[in-house]
Amino acid sequence: MAKHSFPPNSPDDVEQSFYEAMQHGDIERLMACWASSDDIACVHPGGPRLLGMAAVRHAFETVLSNGPVRVRLAKVHKTQHEHWAIHSVLEVVELVGNDGPQKAWVLATNVYARQPEGWRMVVHHASPGQREEPMELHSVPTVLH
Repeated sequence: MAKHSFPPNSPDDVEQSFYEAMQHGDIERLMACWASSDDIACVHPGGPRLLGMAAVRHAFETVLSNGPVRVRLAKVHKTQHEHWAIHSVLEVVELVGNDGPQKAWVLATNVYARQPEGWRMVVHHASPGQREEPMELHSVPTVLH
């Protein structure tokens, strides 16, 4: 992946830098992707809602304390307007367990806002991981649950 300098010119730049930071275990680069506001929010798979810079930073420090996170984006659906963007993504996370390497598929939503200092992440919300790639529906399902 190509490296991008800040200020990022687009939500895509922020997203790329965010996932590269996780892959390199770089907490400073990861936190530079976030808006510097206590209005930011983050939900890790199965975790509580984290509000504000201190809570988000502490959670990512805990995640990265075991080393870099091997994650890549498989599918990205983007909606963008002048001052905000929403990316619905499928993260493929590589895990190493007692049974060897495994994959988990995580659905996540990343929300970006144009700030005076450039585009920044304001929300990251990730679902619990699944052992198989989740279905993607492009039409109305007949049964919701």
